[in-house]
Amino acid sequence: MTTIEELMGLPGAMAAFEFRGSGEMLEHRIAYPDRINESTLDLLAHMCAANMSIATMQARGWEKATTMKGFYPVQEFTLVGFDWSVVVSGLNREQYKQSGKFSLPPFMGVVLANEKADYEATFKILERQEPDQ
Repeated sequence: MTTIEELMGLPGAMAAFEFRGSGEMLEHRIAYPDRINESTLDLLAHMCAANMSIATMQARGWEKATTMKGFYPVQEFTLVGFDWSVVVSGLNREQYKQSGKFSLPPFMGVVLANEKADYEATFKILERQEPDQ
């Protein structure tokens, strides 16, 4: 599973964090406290949890209303801002749900400075699976 340290090694990484589906931040690292602080990161974790929930509701509704498939489950979320962006993944959560395990891993997120962000590298790390999967 992806670690916070791996996310902090990405180009432009300003902060990385783990959070529950409720938005509660579990663990975090901040590389540039002058650009993003713990309070902002906590608010961001809650916003990402809310957006993942809303996107999931919309994806499920769309699939039922149209019979089109492939929108659900929502596994990743990216919010692009003016100066920095956030990429969040719940991919490992979906893999655990499908395996029948009861304890879900946290969501993982990384805040990237736009001028250095490498989204392809970010998704590659976030989408890496456990060796036994």
